[in-house]
Amino acid sequence: MQKKLGLALGAGAARGVAHIGFLQALEEEGIRPDYVTGCSMGAIIGALYCGGVSPEKMRERVLTLKFADLASVNLSPIRQNGFMTMKRARKIMLELMDDYTFDELKIPFACIATNLVDGKTVTLNSGNVIDAALASGSIPGVFTPASFGEYKTLIDGCITERVPTREVAEMGAEVVVAIDVLGNVVMDREPTDKLLNTVLRVFDIMDTRATRSKRLLRDHVALWLEPRLDAMDQYKVKDLDFACDRGYELGKKKAAKIKQLVGD
Repeated sequence: MQKKLGLALGAGAARGVAHIGFLQALEEEGIRPDYVTGCSMGAIIGALYCGGVSPEKMRERVLTLKFADLASVNLSPIRQNGFMTMKRARKIMLELMDDYTFDELKIPFACIATNLVDGKTVTLNSGNVIDAALASGSIPGVFTPASFGEYKTLIDGCITERVPTREVAEMGAEVVVAIDVLGNVVMDREPTDKLLNTVLRVFDIMDTRATRSKRLLRDHVALWLEPRLDAMDQYKVKDLDFACDRGYELGKKKAAKIKQLVGD
């Protein structure tokens, strides 16, 4: 009897596009997850996939994107606690999938965000899927904190849990495969003299250190995978085809191992 497979799709902004290639490779190999969790860009890709959008369709749309397509400038950044909003990103997601609630998805899905009030990880698994996925990717300082259900100030789940492995195990996954598109890339960055870039770099350094430490404690993870994305900048909307290709290569390379783990 096959074991239940869970995929945990990690955060990574533009680098997270690698998840699309990874999912495409698994589908071609006849592998379909029983559960999916995501954080930030992993949440957006995971929501689309579990909503029935094919990796091929995602890739086709993603490769046409520019940053201006994803975010709009907030006219009151101080009062609303963020330079940008995600209204345009929501519109793009609606072009690809219906405005589902979690219980309407093709594959069980959950994503995570961070509660700015108490600093804890919040698992989002009920209500509107698109709003939950976008809340998961609300980079603090860049995007206005999201309001979702009982929570009024949700920010990027990456703050507390870059790759939501525990959550997918709790959903019922017996084999957990984690895809971390960030890896240790922050160590390769050049110094910057721009305020926003400095803030993002500090955030990345803290997150990378925390993720590396926590990884050692995750005995419930069967495979921890990192696509070879070199020094690709997660904050620039370019090289997206490169990220898709590297994710695809990783999926093809690890497909046999995943099949072995689930007992196929």
